[in-house]
Amino acid sequence: METLSGQLRGSVALGSLMLVLLAAPAGAQQQGRRAATAPAANDAPVVLDQINVQGEGQPGGALLNGPTTTRVTRQELDREQITSLTDLSNRVEAGITFNRTTNSLNIRGLDGARVLTTIDGIRQPFLVDTRVTRGAQNAFDFDSLSTLDLLRGGSGGSTLGSGALGGALAVRTLDPEDLIRNGRNYGVLTKTGYDSTDRAWFGSAAVAAKMGNTSVLFQGGFRDGHEIDNKGNYKAIGATRTAPNPSDFNQYNFLAKIYQQVGDHRFGIQGEFFKRADRVQTRTSTVSLTGNFRPGSYQTGEDVERNRVSLSYDYVVPGSFFDEAHAVAYWQRLKRNDLARAYRYTSIVGPYIRDNENEQNAYGFNGHVIKSFQTGALTHRLTAGTELRMSSLEQYSAGLDNCPARPASGSFTGAFTTCNNLFTNQADQPKVDGKLVGLYVHDEIGMLDNRLRVTPGVRFDWYEEAPQNTPAYTNSGSRPVGLPPSSSDNAWSPRIRFEYDILKNAPVVKDVTVFAQWAKTFRAPTADELYGRFGGPSTYLRAGNPTLRPEIGNGIDVGLRFGDKQLGGSITYFHSNYRNFIDTYQSQAPGVGGLYPQGGITTFRNIPKAEIQGVEINGQYAFAPNWLVRGSFAYTRGMNKSDHTFLNSIPPMQGIVAIAYGTETWGAEVSTKLAGKRDDVAATTGSAQGFRAPGYAIFNASAWWRPMPQIADLEFQVGVYNIFDRKYFDAVNVPTGVLAQARDYYSEPGRTVKATMKYQF
Repeated sequence: METLSGQLRGSVALGSLMLVLLAAPAGAQQQGRRAATAPAANDAPVVLDQINVQGEGQPGGALLNGPTTTRVTRQELDREQITSLTDLSNRVEAGITFNRTTNSLNIRGLDGARVLTTIDGIRQPFLVDTRVTRGAQNAFDFDSLSTLDLLRGGSGGSTLGSGALGGALAVRTLDPEDLIRNGRNYGVLTKTGYDSTDRAWFGSAAVAAKMGNTSVLFQGGFRDGHEIDNKGNYKAIGATRTAPNPSDFNQYNFLAKIYQQVGDHRFGIQGEFFKRADRVQTRTSTVSLTGNFRPGSYQTGEDVERNRVSLSYDYVVPGSFFDEAHAVAYWQRLKRNDLARAYRYTSIVGPYIRDNENEQNAYGFNGHVIKSFQTGALTHRLTAGTELRMSSLEQYSAGLDNCPARPASGSFTGAFTTCNNLFTNQADQPKVDGKLVGLYVHDEIGMLDNRLRVTPGVRFDWYEEAPQNTPAYTNSGSRPVGLPPSSSDNAWSPRIRFEYDILKNAPVVKDVTVFAQWAKTFRAPTADELYGRFGGPSTYLRAGNPTLRPEIGNGIDVGLRFGDKQLGGSITYFHSNYRNFIDTYQSQAPGVGGLYPQGGITTFRNIPKAEIQGVEINGQYAFAPNWLVRGSFAYTRGMNKSDHTFLNSIPPMQGIVAIAYGTETWGAEVSTKLAGKRDDVAATTGSAQGFRAPGYAIFNASAWWRPMPQIADLEFQVGVYNIFDRKYFDAVNVPTGVLAQARDYYSEPGRTVKATMKYQF
């Protein structure tokens, strides 16, 4: 922490000072943070978002409850024009980043499979393989969401289980109650707009109705656009190009829900479909004017599809045998296809086609109960639950080349030597059947009239990944010999939290609470890390390691939160140690002979120790009628303690400061996103150091107008982002190895405009 002040640019320091002086939103149990709802007419004081206590009003919310959890509501998503995780990190939540290279969310310097994503309480797998290291954590439509909970740190592992090492993103889709208002039996919400960031048109519509004890909801949305802009303007062919590759995408989703109320019990059935298809015309270093692949003859793509059907049960009757009971049984399929369609002009002349598919089908059950009771002077809020899951993961690469049948020796020679590197129509890993059993229990114990709360809890997990033999794997070019062994382990994820209310209903700052918690969590290896196998004799091999141990996190959070929706804040210091960190390494160097002389052997190993620590501040202050200032700040530092190098997934110091004004008919906001430079990076390839990103400050402005608030809930909104057209780099979003393109290719968008129209009745 001694380098904290030295790393801030002047603008970041100023923004941080404003955050401390103006306070920050109360975390976890005080979530209302924005001037998102209009105040009454005639310049009455601004009305802030309703404070959302985690665990209230949302099935499964109790599993995310804690001082490091923040909630973004549907109203705030609309007000801040948030339609992606990148928008969320640039306008609301400092310290998180969405990595578009890997399609993963970064929380507290950890990303990929180390951050758990759930949709309506259902865990989402991070599908990667040896060919493409991209997941699908963003396989949902923001316009279908009711709330978004962001849990920082590993405390969620004691309820959510494996994968919540760095934190968790838990999104909830719309329910009928989100649309039905003002005593009506129906509700409609429509939205359309345009975003110049990727020249995308988007729209959505949702309708809900209630008929007696039956309620239904139908929602659908689309988004069609092109490549994400940057500040590169050199449209050459090859490695000197700085402009993005031309691309097109289309995305659409459909959501349906039916609920039946039977006395105090609510039964439901939900169906969801999401698909996104991207197509890219490659103009970068893969192609050249006279090379094997040429402009116009090399197209790549990615299709991501998610389907689920679920049955839910909800019961909320305080004072009964159980105060709450929630359960969901589901089937879910997540499929990702990575595509290439090209033509070779020199080596192995002819078509080159690839369709690399990963598909996971999962069946599961999640359920928990909550019971409040008293023993003497102590109050208790007991939560107990389970997670049961079975999955089947298959990978297959289909393709076409102008290569002859492989010779008996196993290696091509002469004019067809290049065919040694063309592995297709095979599986790069065996089919993997997975099982997961999780059990957890927590008890929030209140003392001293509930001013002191102690919450011990623990979760036990057992998992197994069992490879299954398939001809596509057995006959693959990497020549596997038999099946690798199953990977099975168990883990305990204990947590204990202390909270003490120093002040209750005090003047000015209202409540003041100090908290401290310790938590232990784990992350099981992915199927690719265990069993991936790609390559072949005389070339190279990328191989999994079936003996990998789970990653283990051990961390503390200490902090203070105070105030209410008028003036509130929180500050948290966190420190986590990690064991068995999974990392790639070269077990056999290239060019040393053996079966893989071309590229050697790359595999996975457990790093003994890593460490991440930092500070987070969030806040808001309604300092005058109709006015609100808000902000957040995050500083994170991470080290590989085994070889004393920096972790390149750590983002730079960041801050967000915004000031907003709102009346019943119109409002506006001006904000800035600040980031310090990132010099603490480790070498990734030989002595080549990772990307050093300069600091930056970008400014945004938005305004909204409701022309007829007394007649219709019609709203127009426009936002201008990066107003001064600043060239900047998101450090986490740049590849950590040697850059294949000129530097400006990795820059972020310049000035962009987003316009939306929303109508609700």
